[in-house]
Order: sequence, then C-alpha cells, then structure tokens
Amino acid sequence: MKIAIVEDDINMRKSLEISLKEYPQFEVHTFKNAIDAMEKLDKSFDLIITDINMPKKNGVEFAKELGGEFDIIVITGNADLNVAIELLRLGVKDFLTKPFEVETLVQAIERVEQLKKVKPLEKRKRPDRRVGKEDTREVKIERRKGERRKLFYSISPKLQKTLDFALRAAKTDASVMLLGESGVGKELFAKYIHQNSLRKDKPFVAINMAAIPENLLESELFGYEKGAFTDATASKKGYFELADGGTLFLDEIAEMPISLQAKILRALQEKEIMRLGGLKPIKIDVRIISATNADIDKKIKEGEFREDLFYRLNTIPINIPPLRERREEIVEIAEVALKGICKKYGFSEKRLSKEAKEELLNYSWPGNVRELLSVIERAAVLSEGEEISKEDLFLESRKPKKDINEMERELIIEVLENFNYDLKQSSSMLGMSMRSLEKKIKKYDIKVS
Repeated sequence: MKIAIVEDDINMRKSLEISLKEYPQFEVHTFKNAIDAMEKLDKSFDLIITDINMPKKNGVEFAKELGGEFDIIVITGNADLNVAIELLRLGVKDFLTKPFEVETLVQAIERVEQLKKVKPLEKRKRPDRRVGKEDTREVKIERRKGERRKLFYSISPKLQKTLDFALRAAKTDASVMLLGESGVGKELFAKYIHQNSLRKDKPFVAINMAAIPENLLESELFGYEKGAFTDATASKKGYFELADGGTLFLDEIAEMPISLQAKILRALQEKEIMRLGGLKPIKIDVRIISATNADIDKKIKEGEFREDLFYRLNTIPINIPPLRERREEIVEIAEVALKGICKKYGFSEKRLSKEAKEELLNYSWPGNVRELLSVIERAAVLSEGEEISKEDLFLESRKPKKDINEMERELIIEVLENFNYDLKQSSSMLGMSMRSLEKKIKKYDIKVS
C-alpha cells in the first residue's frame, strides 16, 4: 500500500514515517506541505494522510484540490466541528485528533481498506451534503456525551468500587498511577478522573510512552525552539505545555527511557520545563496521571526506573480489575460496541445470538476490554447475515486451559503465527507496544522464526 504523509511538523512527520515503515505492507512517502505533495502525487498512491493546519495550502484546500481521487485520512491538533463536517463532505475517510497512538492510525488505515472490500454490502444511501452534515454532527455529539456522561457502558460492583475511589482521587490534585493488565481501560479511567476534577474545562492530553520513537520522545514532551535542530523551522509546544492547566496522561510509563526520567522528575518538582534549544524555563501547571501494566518494583530493583520518580507519580495508586472479574459487563459492552461498529461500516444492524453471548461469558479475556472490542469488530466485518453466531467469534482456540500466563502465551503465539511472526502487526492486534511484545516473547520463551 503506497501512502503519502503530508505534514509540516518535522517531528510528527518523521515519527509517522518511522512507525509506518515498520509495517512491510506500507510504502511510505513524506511531504512537508501540500504544494510539494501535489507535484509528485499520482495514481500509484493508495492513501493520503494529511495535516490540516499547514503553510501555503491547508488540509481543506488540499482535499478540495485532490477532488476525491484519493482516499484521505486527516490528522489535526485542533478538532473543529465545522472543519470536520467540511472534510467529510469532501470524502475524507477518517479524522484523527492529535495526539494519537500510531496503532490508532494503523487501525484507521485498515478501516479504509476494509471499507473498500465491504462496499457492495453497504445499505446506507449515497452520501450527499445534507446527510453528511447531519451524520457528522450526530457522531460528534454522541462522542461528547459519551466522554462526559457515560465513559463506561456497564458497571459491575467491583468496577463501581474502583470508580468510587477514582472519584475521590479526582477531587484532589495529587498524582495518580493506574495499575492493571493491558486492555483494562486505563485511559478511560484517566479521562474519568480528569472530567471529575477541577481541571475538567482544561486540556486532557494523552501520550503513550512506548508508541513514540525514543529519539523523538523528549522533543514531543518538552517541545523545541526554532533552529533547535535541522528542519526545526518554527517553535513547537510539547505535551507538557499543551496540557497546561489540565491533565497529562502518561501511558506505559514503565517504558520511559531511563535517560529521560530525570527531566520528567525535574519538571514535576519545579513545575517548569525547558524546550529543546530554549534559553528560559517555562512554567507549567499540570496534573499527572500515569499508567502501567509492568512490575515497577522489579524495574526499580534492576535500575530501569528511578525510585524517586516512582514515588512522585504513585501518590495515589488505583488498581483496575480485569474484565474476567467484571463478567456482568461483558455482554452489554459487546452489544454497544457492535451497534457502533455496524454504524461505522454502514452495515445493517446486527445482533449477537444466544450462543454467542454464552461464548463471550465463558471466555477468560486475557486481553480485557481491548480484546473484546477487537473480537466484536472482527465478527461484525466477517459474519454473514444479521446474527453473529458463536462460530463467528473464533474464540474456541482461545479457551482457557491453565492459568492466565499460559493463556496469554498461547494468545501471543496464535497471533504471531497468524501474522507470520511480524512483530509490528502482531503487537497492533494484541493491543500492546512492540517493545512490550518483545518482552513478553522473552518472558514466555517463545521461539520467533
């Protein structure tokens, strides 16, 4: 798949290029603005990924000039409803708001490919300006309501107890560390804490420490000044500044390079940061929420994580229970997700059979909510007819045999085999970073051929 990335920010452009080139099916070409891209784009390109706010020609003008000849995914740091409506009317396939994880972009790319394959099955009417405008507004309003009013579809007694504790923590300004298995919904908890805090009207900025190349992480966190390095043609704010007054969520904190930890600690202690190439410190007011599924105590003992930084981040630890301990939620989460997936792909509404629901309840979900959503999306895309059967879920091979570690090992082996041992694709399907997958391969002594 031949992809053009059109992005004026050098850090973002390089980060996307490095990350997407790890996928062998992607041929990636980059352009620093729309004018340069227009000179070299031809019919051999399958997809355009473009920023909105660019010099000389912005993303909306660029999309208009392309005239619907290419599939387009838009990325932007400023999600404006009117701009989103205009872009969707122009035929843009997806609209991602910065910051986002590379895995999120890869999933958007895969959705574009899936839509091409399922297009003959679509039941929706041919889009026009009126329908496009109404549909976009509805999606945006639902997202806003979902984030503020109902982040969690269904709540078991065990989850409710954890949410009650998180609510008490939200009323303070103390640092919170979210602990739990991969896929339990740590970012949802971080948003819940933010939205119930005194900072709720200020920015919530999330960054996955394992998803950004190590050589770019410092400039992404702290920003840089014009001329700080080659191609730094303008100053740029980092995530700390973007989150000023609000909440900064540091996901997979244990994956932070040891060389960067001292600078993070200083930023938290002094409440100020220094941009790359900067001469003056910049004051910040940020509440930190961090998350990890790693054994931090072990990392501290092995010298991979600073103990003083851990104590600074771990003022209030919150353990999030895995999905297998919240079985009351499984079917409702699946049904709500299925409804949204059918709407996203333009399918007629599908439902889960009685046997499929029983299959969902009998499975142990080592990948937690993330795995459940992945299974439901796959079943919705691949199933025929309006009812999803037990067989459509493909869970039989994942049934529990021993303990959770054995199940996780078997799941990883199965995914690796399905993707011919491609670590990047496998990590994306498993919902973890490539670095985390490599560690689990070593932990479980999996032979990678």
